[in-house]
Amino acid sequence: MCVLGLGLIGGSLLRAATAAGRTVFGYNRSVDGVEAASADGFDATTGLDEALTRAADTGALIVLAVPMPALATMLDHIRAIAPNCPLTDVVSVKGAVLREVQKFGLRPRFVGGHPMTGTAHSGWSAGDATLFVGAPWVISVDDDVDAEVFTLVQNLALDCGSVVVPARSDEHDAAAAAISHLPHLLAEALAVTAADVPLAFALAAGSFRDGTRVAATAPDLVRAMCEANADHLVTGLDRAIELLTEARTHLATHTSVADLVEAGHAARVRYDSFRRPDILHVTVGAPQWREELAAAGRAGGVIRSALPVLGSRG
Repeated sequence: MCVLGLGLIGGSLLRAATAAGRTVFGYNRSVDGVEAASADGFDATTGLDEALTRAADTGALIVLAVPMPALATMLDHIRAIAPNCPLTDVVSVKGAVLREVQKFGLRPRFVGGHPMTGTAHSGWSAGDATLFVGAPWVISVDDDVDAEVFTLVQNLALDCGSVVVPARSDEHDAAAAAISHLPHLLAEALAVTAADVPLAFALAAGSFRDGTRVAATAPDLVRAMCEANADHLVTGLDRAIELLTEARTHLATHTSVADLVEAGHAARVRYDSFRRPDILHVTVGAPQWREELAAAGRAGGVIRSALPVLGSRG
């Protein structure tokens, strides 16, 4: 396996896949990052073409673990050097990545992915081999997804300790806007609002810390993920603004904000009790397998062990 980008997610993936017994090598633009990875005993290089040539020679699964702005450069090199390798990604949006992959003619061997995990830290030193354990790892099941590549990505996620959530790219992006990208913007707004109040930071404790945790994320990463998912994020922002505007109206007229508080509490309780049933009875490669997996994922189902593959004796 070849990991392109050794920041928090890519570096954690290199560690986790190596710990699972896989042969893994990685590329990173930063000399410091590669030197740190090498000092920790991992196989890493600053030579992109070198890494991709090795991937092409071995038929390695290539994992794109770079921010959206760097994606086109990576795909251009892959097209030139390793166009037949199976390809996936760990970027937090799927539609924008899919369009870039299509532009470079690499869609037939591509299956999108997104581990739903992370911290507010970045770089090689922030990586953790256990980062993916128990985390949902979305794998795309769009109409043209290849069964073989899907299985490769599924097995990688399972090897890293994740549970697999099958989803269509557009449905993933709508959900990610609501539970990942919108929280980033709300955290930024909360931090800025508090900064305007002289005594606020002196009094701030758990509620403020929890509500602004992701505001500590590198701004360039936040911008990239939010801007790449703008259409879905605008919908989520509109809904949040509507709810907050209603609450403001109630407060300004000295009436109750009970509707928002109670609805929010009920939604949180529902989340706390949400159960993810196992997906067991879908055969990858069988007729309608993508549609069946998308429907199961939509209902909250997850893959905890490798699904059977049509034509496989295993």
